[in-house]
Amino acid sequence: MQPQTEQGGGGAAAAKEMEEEPHVERLPADLLAHVLSLLSSFHDLAMAGGVSRRWRQAVGRSLATRRRLSFAGQRTGDDSAARLVRAAVNLRDLDVSRGCWGCHITDGGLLQISTAECVGKLTAISLWGLAGITDKGVVRLVSRAHSLRHLNIGGTFITDESLYAVANNCANLKSIMLWSCRHVTAAGLVALVSKCPELECINVGGMRVSPESFAGLLSISPALRIRSVPEIVNASVQVS
Repeated sequence: MQPQTEQGGGGAAAAKEMEEEPHVERLPADLLAHVLSLLSSFHDLAMAGGVSRRWRQAVGRSLATRRRLSFAGQRTGDDSAARLVRAAVNLRDLDVSRGCWGCHITDGGLLQISTAECVGKLTAISLWGLAGITDKGVVRLVSRAHSLRHLNIGGTFITDESLYAVANNCANLKSIMLWSCRHVTAAGLVALVSKCPELECINVGGMRVSPESFAGLLSISPALRIRSVPEIVNASVQVS
């Protein structure tokens, strides 16, 4: 009779442990990952990943299903942003714009992000207003983004070197935002329009390029829409 008593005691202990376990811990792994995928704050995601090993795995699974990732308005640095992008293996739209709270991404962050598996499949990238990036980071990133269709690098300090990299690696590009890129010259624009036959729209507001140069772009691509009004109400790239 003694073994039965011990077995009964063990069963009661297990039942009590299940009763004390939070209901959320009993969620199937796929359902937990889906719930976490609804979180818009990456700070909250990071906190969720620290709950337990099971939650950390669920965070990774939720990131793997994301098609769009936006750091706009988030307090994000190079390492944390790169870590999240590397986990988002099915990503198509990446927005690391500088928001009101400051997305502090530098060339170091872009170099790390450029090694992510998803970069070659990205169709939209926004680097709007990132004062800490230069040609070094942008060139490395776009050189691997061969599926890119929409690019927003307005409000940055890039030069023609970045446009040459876009022209040589992003043949499917359809739109580009260059608002206030004051270090870009007519030579960079000509290279871009000449080598990106799918290019439909280019925003050049605030640039130091003469009107005659813009007329030259239309001689290369008559259907090109050249916009000079700063469309920064929603600075993130819109994916068609």
